[in-house]
Amino acid sequence: MQYRKDKYGNELSVLGYGCMRFTTSGGKIDIDKAEAEIMRAFELGINYYDTAYIYSGSEAALGEIFARTGIRDKINIATKLPHYMIGSIDDCDRILKEQLTRLRTDHVDYYLMHMLTDIHSWNRIKEFGIIDWLNARKAEGQLGQVGFSYHGNSDMFMQILDDYDWDFAQVQYNYVDEHSQAGRTGVEYSQTKGIPIVIMEPLRGGKLINGLPKDAMKIIADHPSHRSAAEWGLGWLYDQSGVTVVLSGMNSREMVEENCRIASQYTPGSFSESDRQIISEIVRAYYSGMKVGCTGCRYCMPCPKNVDIPGTFAAYNRLAVDGKLGGLKEYFMCTTMRKDYTGPANCVKCGKCEQHCPQKIEIRKELDNARKSLETPVYKIAKKFVPFFAKF
Repeated sequence: MQYRKDKYGNELSVLGYGCMRFTTSGGKIDIDKAEAEIMRAFELGINYYDTAYIYSGSEAALGEIFARTGIRDKINIATKLPHYMIGSIDDCDRILKEQLTRLRTDHVDYYLMHMLTDIHSWNRIKEFGIIDWLNARKAEGQLGQVGFSYHGNSDMFMQILDDYDWDFAQVQYNYVDEHSQAGRTGVEYSQTKGIPIVIMEPLRGGKLINGLPKDAMKIIADHPSHRSAAEWGLGWLYDQSGVTVVLSGMNSREMVEENCRIASQYTPGSFSESDRQIISEIVRAYYSGMKVGCTGCRYCMPCPKNVDIPGTFAAYNRLAVDGKLGGLKEYFMCTTMRKDYTGPANCVKCGKCEQHCPQKIEIRKELDNARKSLETPVYKIAKKFVPFFAKF
């Protein structure tokens, strides 16, 4: 197992155990199976275990497993505070108390504000006094390091990163999402500030293994290295020094052992220029049916009317490869689930963006097309609930 250091010099396994996808039986987590998998991961060197308050049964399962096995003090627990369920600072106390009870521990090593989507979602809980609360819990020893998980664009990510003395952050990042959400821009900016980054969705929920188009699979199969699809995806991340931990939602012993093998072999600089070219070919094959040729370079930004152009196009393209649900989810996260809508309806057709686009995309036209495809009746119904979630 390879290890990389957090902000304070503690060693974290480059592979973290994502605890959202334990095997269930009869609607409940199969504790014995999960324990066997976690203990194999522990034996192979994984010391970072990620869960959340809203992952059904996960915190309690981890608490039971760590109590059974006696490894609590040898590993790090990361869990998350659901800011969207908070109406006052008293809710923070209640939720943390419940989490510590579930986890059968007196402290959480890495504590995240769960699923911030923009600076406004962070500002809302700041108004409740969250900074004083976090600092007090850290001083008491209930919380170790404090971070946030994020779904939104890179500009907002960097604003949040600059607004507080964060210990770490967690983002969705993989070779397909290199230029969407926080993206490479956010990862590299974090590195300049000395803030460790934890990666979620490194294989897009398995789609970079089982959901690749035939042309992409052929590129992988024909390569003389005989790397698996998972190895290409995880290796691409481990090759980047700005990545500290990569989470994988493992639910079989075979998956644990394969992912640990990969994590033991790749370090920054492991990928050659030829390897990176292969990744580019896989990405092109993945997006061969994409709607618009946006590379996420962001030369079109900032938009004077606050349209998230790259985020909109990333969601629009996702329709082609992940279907309506994947595209709609991406669009909702990046443009709608925030205080200020940043979708194409804001566009006033000024054309400023098109003057700077290296791909010469007809941005105004494609934004209209994206809106027609993404702002479906289902989207419009879901959008009505955004003001509700902005309060809780």
